[in-house]
Amino acid sequence: MFAVMKTGGKQYRVQPGDVLRVEKLAADAGDMIQFNEVLMVGSTVGAPMVAGAGVQAEVIDQIKGPKTINFVKRRRKHSSKRTKGHRQKLTLVRIKDILEKGADKSGVKAAIGAGSVPYAATPVVEAAPAEKKPAAKKAAATPAAAKKPAPAKKPAAAKASAEKPAAKTAAAKKPAAKKPAAKKPAADKE
Repeated sequence: MFAVMKTGGKQYRVQPGDVLRVEKLAADAGDMIQFNEVLMVGSTVGAPMVAGAGVQAEVIDQIKGPKTINFVKRRRKHSSKRTKGHRQKLTLVRIKDILEKGADKSGVKAAIGAGSVPYAATPVVEAAPAEKKPAAKKAAATPAAAKKPAPAKKPAAAKASAEKPAAKTAAAKKPAAKKPAAKKPAADKE
């Protein structure tokens, strides 16, 4: 029996005993996980998923894929080059069992992508409002004479604009240079 399952945006045709390299999953080596997005089991085709079907697998290891090198040479005469490498994080799994029905009640944890783990691992807990304690009075500790009043603001903006003469800004602009008129060919004089 075989199944077609979906994980990490890709589809895989699997049989018991197959070893797959899939996108990184949130599981440790030796854990049992279950893929619940099953598109086809044997001759049963889902619309789009087969209800109650699942593929159970054992996580072998968390690995990195082969290195891919992205080399970009932009334009001639500029000597602009960039090299960037990347190794995709993968999970190695061995398919143990294909369940046509009853996968929801199997008790095996669902396979979750590693990108969604921080959000999924955070439990939603409604916090009760904390009781507020009265604040300690600091006014008694510091005498009132030690506090100084804030200095008054100076009208700096009005003062700065009054100092600049308006004629200076107008004189700074230079008139545009005139282009010589195009010469017209002289008419034949006979």
